[in-house]
Amino acid sequence: MEELKKQVMNYVEGIEPIDGEAVKRAQEESMNLLKIPMSLGRVEEVGFKLAGISGKTVSDYDPKCIIIMSSDNGIVDKGVSSAPKSVTKTMTECFTKKVTGVGVISRVYGNDLFVYDIGNEQDIDDPLVIKKKLMRGTNDFSEGPAMTYETALKGIMVGIEAVRDAVDRGYKVIGTGEMGIGNTSSSTAVICALAGRDPHDFVGKGTGMTDDAALMNKINLIKQGIDVNKPDPSDPIDVLAKVGGLDIAGLVGIYIGCAYYKIPVVIDGYISSAAFYLAYRLNSNVKDYAIESHKTMEPGYSVVTEETGIDPMFDMDMRLGEGSGCPFTFFVIDCAQSMFRNMYTFEQGMCSTEYTDKLNDLKF
Repeated sequence: MEELKKQVMNYVEGIEPIDGEAVKRAQEESMNLLKIPMSLGRVEEVGFKLAGISGKTVSDYDPKCIIIMSSDNGIVDKGVSSAPKSVTKTMTECFTKKVTGVGVISRVYGNDLFVYDIGNEQDIDDPLVIKKKLMRGTNDFSEGPAMTYETALKGIMVGIEAVRDAVDRGYKVIGTGEMGIGNTSSSTAVICALAGRDPHDFVGKGTGMTDDAALMNKINLIKQGIDVNKPDPSDPIDVLAKVGGLDIAGLVGIYIGCAYYKIPVVIDGYISSAAFYLAYRLNSNVKDYAIESHKTMEPGYSVVTEETGIDPMFDMDMRLGEGSGCPFTFFVIDCAQSMFRNMYTFEQGMCSTEYTDKLNDLKF
């Protein structure tokens, strides 16, 4: 296991900050574009971040893909979700047909999907699903560790290798997606354990839960899992192993891999955000490569934004996950590049210098 941990940490420690000088160049260039400075708001901010990642103000960011990590969670057997565990398999097999939420939105945008079975309890027959099964679902973390430390490391490596394979295929941007009934419980446990928060304040109803008694059961089980396992917040991999999920482990690897290989990665919903928080705690430079998509409805999301400083791009009352928010952010990436590639400067637009001469003195 020590060799495996060393391998993972080599990637973690190999993540470098983005190019600050390239960010400054992009900011300066944007000041002379035919608009009020920063009037395109987050579109401009995304453009600056992309410049820092690539070292260039304008780059090619096609093609793009979403990598979906799918796995089951042992705690489901305790009634933390209104949906049965069998739904994980059903949804996983539907992803490749692009008929789920993320699929139909991806049809509109045009990005590709890659689906990984990293821990489904049942076998997946679809040949388009990439088979990397490490367990047949995690253990029930309310009674003991969800997985071994070694399995958590293996899960992270699945994500890193998924990024490497995508980069080898020529993909320039990766979105994060997941599937696993019960994974809001695992995600909330991870977030609360890392941040030292009381689950009672941050547990949501997840997938369609309407019963207050069931919600209290979920809260108590998450709290019990943290109390029983005593995850070490100073060791994010220990937290992942004790109360996390295999889908989360794979996503941690995606964030690490994208930062290591210097390509933008889009944070999707709640489970993706929990994985981002773990990756961020391993190396905060991961944030330089991550672009936020949408705010999620789960109360634990506020902890992630507070602890990491991420700021969601959209607020559309979404709570689906799957990577469904990523295509919206892919479009923002395209808009940021179009701004730098196609927008006139003031000189090209023959704008009066009466305004441009004042730009350096204006505060925005």
